[in-house]
Amino acid sequence: MTNPRYGAGDLGPGESSPGPSSFPGRRPRRPISFPGRTAPPSRTPSDLAVPQVVSQPEGALPPSDFESVARQVFGDRFPLAADFARLLVTDGVVRGLIGPREAPRIWERHLVNCAVVSEMIPNGASITDVGSGAGLPGIVLAVARPDLHITLVEPLARRTAFLTEAVDALGLESTITVVRGRAEEAAGNFRADIVTARAVAPLDRLAGWCLPLTEVGGRLLALKGASAVDEVAEHQAVVAALGGGSPQVRLCGTGLIDPPTTVVEIVKERDVVPPAPPGRNAGGRSGGRGRTRRG
Repeated sequence: MTNPRYGAGDLGPGESSPGPSSFPGRRPRRPISFPGRTAPPSRTPSDLAVPQVVSQPEGALPPSDFESVARQVFGDRFPLAADFARLLVTDGVVRGLIGPREAPRIWERHLVNCAVVSEMIPNGASITDVGSGAGLPGIVLAVARPDLHITLVEPLARRTAFLTEAVDALGLESTITVVRGRAEEAAGNFRADIVTARAVAPLDRLAGWCLPLTEVGGRLLALKGASAVDEVAEHQAVVAALGGGSPQVRLCGTGLIDPPTTVVEIVKERDVVPPAPPGRNAGGRSGGRGRTRRG
């Protein structure tokens, strides 16, 4: 999950710039293990193999009063969701992608909260997840929906390393591609039916980054919190200028989780030529602080 204090492409404290982006490409891998799995059998004096089970890390499995909901949401993919939960509450915490206080509530606040968004996504859709961070919601959607084709876009090296390792460890290489770079750099390289983002930026900036990655007729699904209604009212004009339709606030997982997941849905209605970067014009470099000559 991308830190909500920073946007897609902004750097958090102590994080280095990603340098040149890689489109497409993957970072070098290193193995991730799954703590909590059954250890290899050992021999007893009677020469019988007895499996030794390592205790589960906190948060690796859902709380007992929430397990039925998690199993209903993930279905036969629940064991794979549990594998991802183990990665998040162990390696994800150690590497600073998940806060230690989030580990005990990883299922309620993160995994299931993201997975229920799949009810808004049609079969076989292509998805770009902007500012993927720890893989929320991108990897979660791939776990819940093997029919989806997902690209994770993340600018920071330590996060893309984790994403690539997690994808490999979970066996999701055929459905997920990890791309290191900023959303605005990715716009000319690929488009998707659905673009997702969770806790990345206010709606105006988010639309500016995500709508160029969206097919005309496709949708931006922004996972938001209590600020959703206020953001829609404040940024509706900006969204329209960027080619988006009227933002709609949707609730996912109603009747399953409380509170349900709040999603701002924006349909892309048309392509818009993005403005030139500050200090530049259509003719290339400008000489007087970005002014253009009049003929």
